[in-house]
Amino acid sequence: MLKGKKGVIFGVANRHSLAWHIAKEAYAHGAELILGVANERFREKVAPLAAEVGAPEPVICDVTSDESILSTFHVIKDRMPELDFMVHAIAFANRQDLEGRFIDTDRYGYHVAQDVSAFSLAAMSREAEKMMKPGSSILTLTYIGSVRAVPNYNVMGVAKAALESSVRYLATDLGSEGIRVNALSAGPIKTLSSSGVKGLRDKLDQQAVKNPLHRNITGEDVGKSAVFLLSDYSSGVTGEVLYVDNGYHSCATWA
Repeated sequence: MLKGKKGVIFGVANRHSLAWHIAKEAYAHGAELILGVANERFREKVAPLAAEVGAPEPVICDVTSDESILSTFHVIKDRMPELDFMVHAIAFANRQDLEGRFIDTDRYGYHVAQDVSAFSLAAMSREAEKMMKPGSSILTLTYIGSVRAVPNYNVMGVAKAALESSVRYLATDLGSEGIRVNALSAGPIKTLSSSGVKGLRDKLDQQAVKNPLHRNITGEDVGKSAVFLLSDYSSGVTGEVLYVDNGYHSCATWA
């Protein structure tokens, strides 16, 4: 489904990362990849994974710095002059803001969550656009906490709401260039990022009982759906949030 396509996937931290599951599926479907990480520590950890999918040494991108984003995309352009897709699997909030009450979030914590989790998509898409042609695709990852008040998701839910709104505006901006922008909303799954959310185990237990398929989401589920959104098989899909949560979002009973 991605034979001959080239893309960059940001947000791989380890083998449990949703970005890694997307990278594995993309590679299995013929894509040529570059992986992006947050800092040198993650580059050392992810370098062996990059080798598994035929990718060079991961690029480092500090998404809170415009200069870092610019320099990262210069490196990407040297390695891969044209991009067919970009995956943005980046989110962060201070741990103390993922417990207790949302109302107690301070100004700095709110800014950090929005900057890293939402604004970075717009900033990175602006650079990716310069390397993309009609038919290209941008994909980000979100969660149902953007539209429902999920316990302990707090400021991250607000940031994901901004992210999903950004998807719609970016889809409008880039549609004239033939570039599609979508989000994939995965059900709860244990990753390095989600482990910072208090009560994750309870959410996983509830999901397995309450969703229509009566099981938890897997990384493979996410990877397969991502390949669809990155491929020409979703050529008419943009500005969309695709739920990959075993149907949980459609149920009347929430947890």
